[in-house]
Amino acid sequence: MRRLLIRPGAIGDVILSLPALEAARADYTEVWAPRPVLPLIRFADRTRAIIDTGIELIGVRESARVRELEMFDSIYSWYGTNRPEFRQAVAHLPFTFFPALPSPAEGIPIIPTPPHATEDFVVIHPFASASHKRWPMENFRAVADQLGVPVKWTAGPEEQLEDAIRFDDLYELACWLATARAYIGNDSGIAHLAAAVGTPVVAIFLATDPRIWAPRGPHVAVLEQPSVAEVLAATRQIIRR
Repeated sequence: MRRLLIRPGAIGDVILSLPALEAARADYTEVWAPRPVLPLIRFADRTRAIIDTGIELIGVRESARVRELEMFDSIYSWYGTNRPEFRQAVAHLPFTFFPALPSPAEGIPIIPTPPHATEDFVVIHPFASASHKRWPMENFRAVADQLGVPVKWTAGPEEQLEDAIRFDDLYELACWLATARAYIGNDSGIAHLAAAVGTPVVAIFLATDPRIWAPRGPHVAVLEQPSVAEVLAATRQIIRR
């Protein structure tokens, strides 16, 4: 059985879907996903960036065709679910479509990392994909000043933060996060990444529904519209577990 799994979406979307993707493994499993998340997909026989496949032209250009799709016995796709023209164009292929929103029933994502020791620091990532999801920077700085534990800041390649630790590869970031005592951040893909490697997480939600989008794991504290004092208390509690 040759199976293709197609999962578009942001970092957190893909991480939340990892249990479902891994459960769908076949004799040969190929995954098409956004390029940045490919290093996180450790179970597949092959991965490809969706943008490199040409699949986005199917249903848009009349003659568009991706011959590789015809090589699979089964195709599970989170791509094209809400594109009727795409679904019609691939109706002759063995597609099964899934909703884009993750389901809690999919389970807890786990990203394996090499054996490591926990070090004495807490990671803070004060960014998110949209401004309305970002807790004020001065609040994060207040937490760092009062926590009583060494803090290391991290940021993405284009996020402005002096002295931040940065990684070009998300799996390298995951391995580093796994060594921290805890992680503090907004509703973002990096919070999901920290939870998936087993790091205790304090996730701050300001706008989105944590019932759908919260990181999953046994050591995750979700706070909605919290004060600095509440974040400090949650972090200290989760470090003691």
